[in-house]
Amino acid sequence: MKKIFNALLALCVAGLLFICWRSIQDDIDFQKEVTIRENAVKARLLQVRAAQEEFKLQSPDAAYCDSLWKLVEFVRTGRIPKIVKEGVLSDEQMESGLTEAKASAIVNSGDAAAIAANGLQGFRRDTTWVVLSDSLFGEGFNPDSLRYIPFAEGDTFHLEVYLTVTRSGTPQCVMECCAPDESFLKNMGRNGDRLIVNRRQLADDMGSYPGLKIGDLSNWNNNAGNWE
Repeated sequence: MKKIFNALLALCVAGLLFICWRSIQDDIDFQKEVTIRENAVKARLLQVRAAQEEFKLQSPDAAYCDSLWKLVEFVRTGRIPKIVKEGVLSDEQMESGLTEAKASAIVNSGDAAAIAANGLQGFRRDTTWVVLSDSLFGEGFNPDSLRYIPFAEGDTFHLEVYLTVTRSGTPQCVMECCAPDESFLKNMGRNGDRLIVNRRQLADDMGSYPGLKIGDLSNWNNNAGNWE
């Protein structure tokens, strides 16, 4: 009888240990999944930022794109200048008055005598236009993915662009692109629902955004992420 009692006690202890371990492991697995999702959203937001900054560079108004659809099309069809450089000017050449612009003009003229006289046989400066998506994100990138929040089952980012004026009177275009917690933390069970509620409450208390975002419409921050 005593042996049976001890065996049952051992089984109970083993069961309790397993339950404790499973509870701890579940918490660890949950936090890992949260981190994986957050990192994916952050990476996508940084891609949106890169696309927006290139859009602004090419915009005649120096403005950000105000639509995710237009931004996707810009990345899909856009081009970006790439300067091909071969050769460098020596100290002697620069002291003689040669500059990059003058050297390029001589080479582009095709005058073999002038090229040789200035020692520019190996000098080349050409501007070529390459595919924007390949240049920013590498070959095989799908521009359509810029619209969608990872793990959000089709939810798209919320993008806003606003034209403001600095204290010095200079027009300033600002942007904000957001991914709410309830989008990328959905379908994570009761722990996920509880985390969304807790984060929303904390954000309300701190006056911050309940999710991940880049930029800020009310406070220009060079399009920094709210996690940076």
